[in-house]
Amino acid sequence: MTIRIVTDSASDISLEEAEDLGIEIVPLSVRFGEAEYTDLVDLSVSDFYQKMSESELLPSTAAPSPGAFEAAFKRCAEAGAEGVICINLSLALSATGQAAQLAADALADTLPVKCIDSKSITCGLGTIIRKAADAAKNGGSMDEILSLVENLASRTRIFATLDTLENLKKGGRIGGAKAMLGTMLQFKPCLDLSSGEVVEAGRQRTRKKSLIWLKEVLEGESEISELSIIHGDAPDVEEFATLISDIVPREQIRINQLGAVIGTHGGPRVLGVTYLVE
Repeated sequence: MTIRIVTDSASDISLEEAEDLGIEIVPLSVRFGEAEYTDLVDLSVSDFYQKMSESELLPSTAAPSPGAFEAAFKRCAEAGAEGVICINLSLALSATGQAAQLAADALADTLPVKCIDSKSITCGLGTIIRKAADAAKNGGSMDEILSLVENLASRTRIFATLDTLENLKKGGRIGGAKAMLGTMLQFKPCLDLSSGEVVEAGRQRTRKKSLIWLKEVLEGESEISELSIIHGDAPDVEEFATLISDIVPREQIRINQLGAVIGTHGGPRVLGVTYLVE
């Protein structure tokens, strides 16, 4: 049974990599005031950060329509897929997964589609997607790939430090970090998104201390793999990569600029890590 993988643009997988791995990406929308853009289609990552730096308005995001997912599932079927696994960003952060499920239900009589809440975002989700796509390419069954995805999702960790809470607050994704509001003027927020929700994990007085905190998070794990540094146009990303190179060699660290979807809520200069625990 030939299986294809579908995801959304919050996975921060490039269109080129998606084509190479046989992945269908359904893009979210990004709005700056009245202007609306389709992520990755008419708004590149570099364009997004340029617009965010120039605009007085904070951007917002919108989930794809069920129709967009239905079209993606049908493209998979037309390409020979006998089943589809759709892995989306955390349901706690977006209605994207709900749109995917509606599309799957609409095709229930013609194509087996399983939708999974990754409880993850950005490179955490991206790692799950890449491994699922590899398994599909190697002939994995629907059940085998679903089991793999569930295992990877349970082992994925995401931690980040923000330069500002403004984007997260206005985007309505503050979640378990609400207690931080009103007390963060002199602090750098530290967040744990490993559960698929935004949860306060600490607060540091300076940017330097917040990066040290991220390193200490990594040092606290017994064994990690698939480490990625994620950032929103952060000028000190290479400095951080050097800082943690005694934990994971620099050549084994993936550095990924956050796309428009997650960058919208993280705000400028957000920096974090995603990885798998053993």
